[in-house]
Amino acid sequence: MSHLLFHVYSAAIFYTFELLKLILALLLLFTISGFSQDAYLEGKKLYEQGRFKQAKSVLEPYAAKHPNHVGTLSLLGEIAAEEKKWPVSMEYFAKLRKLKPAVADYHYKYGGAMGMVAKESNKFKALGLIDDIRSAFEHAIELDPRHIGAHWALIEFNLQLPSFAGGSTKKARYYADRLLNISPVDGYLAKGRIAEDQRQNREAEAYFKKALSVGNSKTTYLRLAEFYTKSNQPEKAKSIMEAYEKLK
Repeated sequence: MSHLLFHVYSAAIFYTFELLKLILALLLLFTISGFSQDAYLEGKKLYEQGRFKQAKSVLEPYAAKHPNHVGTLSLLGEIAAEEKKWPVSMEYFAKLRKLKPAVADYHYKYGGAMGMVAKESNKFKALGLIDDIRSAFEHAIELDPRHIGAHWALIEFNLQLPSFAGGSTKKARYYADRLLNISPVDGYLAKGRIAEDQRQNREAEAYFKKALSVGNSKTTYLRLAEFYTKSNQPEKAKSIMEAYEKLK
């Protein structure tokens, strides 16, 4: 073999060997990535089965290695909410708001978790959170004007908050009117909720009946029955539930 051919042959062996090392490294990387993805999918499956503790034990280590994985953070935020660990849930959705600022649902869930933190806090801390809670729900609607959950949240927010802290029946009615255009069933339920809050029982009953006639769903039957129970009309409540049972 000539000197030149020897060098060419040696170079070919060297580059072939380097290429094999690269291929092996890539295969290892993809294998590790696949195992990691499998961990996320396993955690997601456990969550969907309602096995929240087991799901968390799988998802938390995955989140430690992939701190910006949106799906994992979202599931962990939901699990924290299921466990009523509202500050933890709020932290997850706060991070998601930063990672995906254009997603309305993350602002809505952040506001919801913060609202529960406020509800379980002392009055002074709760008052300090009011503006941020309202802002989160309003921002969700700005991003998605048809976001039903955010409309409902602002209705309840305005009904439950005292007027000196910014609560307003007028504002609640405004969001109920908007909701009526998005989802008639939700709109009528919201209007019934407001009328009930104002002790306008006749109007509340009429709205709940409209919701039932439009939706004919479990929610609408249960809501009308609940109204009758609260207003001390047990026979009507029983009749509504019997009608619902016949639909099954």
